[in-house]
Amino acid sequence: MGSRGFPVRRTLTGYAFLAPSLLGVIGFLLVPVLVVIGISLHRWDLVSPARWVGLDNYAALLDDLAFWQSLLITGMFVALVVPAQVVLGLLTAVLLDRRLPGSVVFRTVFVLPWISAPLALGVVWRWIFDPSDGALNAFTGVRVEWLSDPDLALPAVVVATVWQHVGYVALFFLAGLAGIPAQFPEAARIDGANAGQVFRRITLPLLRPTMFFVVVTGLLTTFQTFDTVYAMTQGGPAGATDVIASLIYREAFTNFRMGRAAAMSVVLLLLLITVTVAQQLYFRKRTTYEVS
Repeated sequence: MGSRGFPVRRTLTGYAFLAPSLLGVIGFLLVPVLVVIGISLHRWDLVSPARWVGLDNYAALLDDLAFWQSLLITGMFVALVVPAQVVLGLLTAVLLDRRLPGSVVFRTVFVLPWISAPLALGVVWRWIFDPSDGALNAFTGVRVEWLSDPDLALPAVVVATVWQHVGYVALFFLAGLAGIPAQFPEAARIDGANAGQVFRRITLPLLRPTMFFVVVTGLLTTFQTFDTVYAMTQGGPAGATDVIASLIYREAFTNFRMGRAAAMSVVLLLLLITVTVAQQLYFRKRTTYEVS
């Protein structure tokens, strides 16, 4: 009886320690998702009582050109932001890992944009790109309508977003570089490998767990970007920066179509789950998590 009771007691003790985290996940993740799914099955304007419509909101999205346009813009935005911030973050981490004079100060400086409020940063970048008295046009001496030109608005928002997250990415790559045993690069150099070969053949493969993490978190964050876009362009001009999060906000709190906004949110959730699973399958057989 005692031997049988011990594993049960140990299991219950483990669940007791997990309970605070589980309650947080259930209360702040699972329940909101279920609520959004429920709202997506109703027609609700925040004033009148919600009315059950089943899958009508999802069916309406099939013919909603604004929704598909927004998904396309979001895809372009993600395709520009994530690779840029990963590459720049990796290069920044490699430079900081060399422990050059002042590298400790630069580590702090690079992380500051990430810990700052995105909305405030968006306001700052809006001033930088302002055509009349913005810092960028004042520096170049050429008047460019950065945020009013449909061809330039999205790249401008991309620059601001990448700048904000490079320090965050570099921080994790620094941790990954610190976890690589020094004997591996040294052995490669003894065998005649140059710096580029060591980086490609040794460093990059051993950074794949970190690469997987920063790419997944980068995709999840970028797909849901709202604050910076809203502060800089509010989705314009001519919908050039109307990412999906901006459209969901407008549908919910400008057009007061909560059901359709919730349906868009559910579609976005399913899209993010699909992308994350696809990345997991891709990296699973290409990643080494233990180095001995």
